Amino acid sequence: MKIQNKRVLVTGAAGFIGSNLVEDLLNNGNQVVGLDNLATGYLHNLTNFLDNPNFIFVQGDIRDLTTCHKTCQNIDIVLHHAALGSVPRSVVDPITTNEVNIGGFLNMLVAARDAKVQRFVYASSSSVYGDEKELPKVEEKIGEPLSPYAVTKQVNEKYAHVFHLNYGLEVIGLRYFNVFGKNQSPAGEYAAVIPKFVDLLLKHKSPTIYGDGSFSRDFTYIDNVIQMNNLAATTENKAAIGEVFNVAFGESTTLLQLMENIKENLNQFDAEIKEIEILFGPKREGDIPHSLASIKKAIHLLDYQPSCGIKEGLDKYLKWYWENN
Repeated sequence: MKIQNKRVLVTGAAGFIGSNLVEDLLNNGNQVVGLDNLATGYLHNLTNFLDNPNFIFVQGDIRDLTTCHKTCQNIDIVLHHAALGSVPRSVVDPITTNEVNIGGFLNMLVAARDAKVQRFVYASSSSVYGDEKELPKVEEKIGEPLSPYAVTKQVNEKYAHVFHLNYGLEVIGLRYFNVFGKNQSPAGEYAAVIPKFVDLLLKHKSPTIYGDGSFSRDFTYIDNVIQMNNLAATTENKAAIGEVFNVAFGESTTLLQLMENIKENLNQFDAEIKEIEILFGPKREGDIPHSLASIKKAIHLLDYQPSCGIKEGLDKYLKWYWENN
């Protein structure tokens, strides 16, 4: 099911995931309000939509309750993706991470409740699994968090739960597993691993893998994320309301395998890339060694059918990156 003919607020709209959601929503006949403070998002991600009569962009901060209230007015569905991401950044600056990810999240819940929003879908993270070693990760079994960022996402899930319990707000959480795709920036110290690797290789610079390369992730292409947001926002299955779901493809790839896949794929654009040396650095604090999702719950309750695996996703992403950078 697709979100259609609704009034939708996307927070973090100028970010990677948010801008992809805005595009999908507009393509399906919705009226969209995009909220972003442009701290980590980029207005150029929304350039193609700024003149669209069905899109309104608001530059504002979720830490301001008044802004949250104003943007939630007359909204049917909230897709909440505004956050300060990155485990390493949270280790360096836990206070700001807390202010945005917990304080801002609570503001959005209050504003959505007061505006009587129909459905509140929010981005959580696979980081909530913390030191839980069992693979694949199942939603009902999380461990102790390993970073301030992971703490904030666990708190988000608890706040969403109590708002559903106490106020009847229809909430659904989405635990993202290493999402990648178009509009994902390689810029900055805390950029995601795939765009950063691609950017360095195309510049004939050596990427650094932190650790020995054996750490593994469930890399998830943006199309799967868009599908899950649509399903979560439109489901009529009451058993799904108030729940949290893994958003992933359900396959594990080590960082070394990822690097080889990227180099092999980029070879079609630049044959010299295959000769670039890969560097190795120390393990980063707060990093989870292995991450692999069970997607059985999403399949059962939301009819989730992930459409794009790591290799097909890399093909699409690298083609887009080559054409747009």
